[in-house]
Amino acid sequence: MTRLYLCSLLALVFSASIVPAQSAFIRINQTGYRFSDTKIAIAFSKVPLQGDFVVQHSGTQQILFRGPLRQLPAPSWGGAFPYYYELNFSRFKQPGRVLLRLEGTDTRSREFTIGPLPPYQNELLLFMRQQRCGYNPFLDMVCHSRDGRSVYGPMPDGTFVDASGGWHDAGDQLKYLITASNATARMLLAFELARSSFADEVDALGHARSNGIPDVLDEAKWGLDWIHKLHPAPDQLFHQVADDRDHRGFKLPDQDIADYGWGPNSYRPVYFANGQPQGLREWKSKATGVANLAGRSAAAMAMAYRIWKTDLKNSVFAEKCLKAAVELYRMGKRQEGYQQGNSYGAPYRYNEDTWADDMEWAAAELFKATRRPAYLKDAQRYARIIGATSWMQHDTAEHYQFYPFMNAAHFVLYPLVNPKMKAELAAYYRDGIEHVIRRGHRNSYGVGVPFLWCSNNLVVAFITQVLLYEQMTNDFRYHSAMLAHRDWLFGRNPWGTSMFSGIPSGGEFPEDVHLPTVQILKKLVPGGLVDGPIAANIYASLRGLHLSQPDEFAEFQTTEVVYHDDVGDYSTNEPTMDGTADAILMMVLFQGNVPKTPHPTIPER
Repeated sequence: MTRLYLCSLLALVFSASIVPAQSAFIRINQTGYRFSDTKIAIAFSKVPLQGDFVVQHSGTQQILFRGPLRQLPAPSWGGAFPYYYELNFSRFKQPGRVLLRLEGTDTRSREFTIGPLPPYQNELLLFMRQQRCGYNPFLDMVCHSRDGRSVYGPMPDGTFVDASGGWHDAGDQLKYLITASNATARMLLAFELARSSFADEVDALGHARSNGIPDVLDEAKWGLDWIHKLHPAPDQLFHQVADDRDHRGFKLPDQDIADYGWGPNSYRPVYFANGQPQGLREWKSKATGVANLAGRSAAAMAMAYRIWKTDLKNSVFAEKCLKAAVELYRMGKRQEGYQQGNSYGAPYRYNEDTWADDMEWAAAELFKATRRPAYLKDAQRYARIIGATSWMQHDTAEHYQFYPFMNAAHFVLYPLVNPKMKAELAAYYRDGIEHVIRRGHRNSYGVGVPFLWCSNNLVVAFITQVLLYEQMTNDFRYHSAMLAHRDWLFGRNPWGTSMFSGIPSGGEFPEDVHLPTVQILKKLVPGGLVDGPIAANIYASLRGLHLSQPDEFAEFQTTEVVYHDDVGDYSTNEPTMDGTADAILMMVLFQGNVPKTPHPTIPER
């Protein structure tokens, strides 16, 4: 017994001497920092730390900057690391590739760059093209050309409706107007705010040849064309293609084995937006109207009218979009309320229950397109109905309850109204921002989103709201909090990973993502924003989750929040089309490519 004990002890000492257990880690934004950024890394440790940290040149190892460790209060999330420290190197502005090291130790960060940020929006657009339904340029194939057969419509159920096109929503192959309308509108807004930020590397089909049109507009038009198909008559709007009968394991979209009653890889149901609860089995949605869908779609169409008329000189398509915008807006006014997503065999769906923000956006964009005072009056009415309503004031919410996750309409309306209304709109944004910042005080990373399913979408929304607020007001008091959330997305988090597949090149990023392209063809798809960390209690409650391999982040999991780079965890590691589209707008905003423009004041009427 004594000999066994001594052998075990010697083995332990010997193994520790050749592979010492690392007790401290540094987390940074792997994509780097601009010269003017607040630059704060986080170190955490199993034992107390003392001394300084240094910034070293990644090639020569020369020490370029030294700063003190500042201990942070114990985090609320628990886990294996009780000691947290802030490494503030904001005063360091020398360009180049560097790394951080805890002085006197071998604990160092990954390398990163000080200088301008790369144009990652172009990689995000590559992911969007990979999600295309109909013709998919990433796969060079055609899928779901038989979409679909009507359900709940004014025509007999089973009537053919051409709903081909659009985007697959995530790792599955469903298509939703709920998310596609927002994705389309966000990309158009990104273009209007930062025209110079987008390349022209592909044509309309996504082939690698320029066509004289910025790629973001090629992608937005893919969404616009699909919305036109879903709106075949002035009083008609379809909102969803397929349902969770799609979930039959990983499958390439042109080999879809899902069977909706017409045989595998055949017709799929197309749900009509009738403003009423829907569901073909026991899991019924809630619905009170169609204004969320009609409003967002109308906003996208009104923006498209301006862009295709002014920028692309295509009056025919522009007028088609304006006509659709007016018709869709009228539908929304007639049926104020929300239509949700539909499920079939499981209780999971998009639970959106807001709509006035979408009608505000539509009315503001239609006023900009037509200068008709009635639209401006409507926009202000809807702005006051929605006010500061957001997920930001809540610690929890249903899945996609407060969708879209930030109200771009307040920003769009702001330059069109008088000073009193401007102050109201800015106050709505501040209300949400300050709630998030207060919640961020509960952890060492300063991240204040509730860790619901798709928490990364909320992080993107917060960043975007702060940046749009700064554009509106020139008030930068929340800028450091915004940067803390930006840095979280790119590696300043417990797991040290970016939340975008393939970004940055050579860094730690999601690889084993819940996406058929990756799992079947073993092709990395850069640019997809994954769902992100989730509260441990929510993770435990979801159906069908399992890890397919040992958890590479096991040491860094907390008792409150978890993340897995594992195909079996669809709740944290599935990239989404709409989250990625939202991030395109975020990317161009925090790159600083958005020009400051005066906001004209227009009297209320």
